Amino acid sequence: MDILWFIIIGIVAGWLAGVIMKGGGYGLLGDLLLGIIGAIVGGWFFRLIGIAAGGLLGSLITATVGAVIFIAILRLIKRA
Repeated sequence: MDILWFIIIGIVAGWLAGVIMKGGGYGLLGDLLLGIIGAIVGGWFFRLIGIAAGGLLGSLITATVGAVIFIAILRLIKRA
C-alpha cells in the first residue's frame, strides 16, 4: 500500500510542479517521474535547510518543492 501512496504523491507533485512552473503538466508518466525526482531533491533540500515535513501533506509539499527546483534547474541548463 505504501508504494501506491508513493506513486499517487509522485503524480500529484509532478502535476502541481508543472502547473506552478507554467508547464501544465507533463503527462502521467512524466508527472510521476518528476514527482519521484522531486521527492528526492525536496528531501535533500529540506534536510539541508533543517526543515522536517511529515505525513501525507508534508510528503506532497516536499515532493512538489523538489520538483519545482528540479524544473528550474533543468530550464537553466537548457538555456545555457
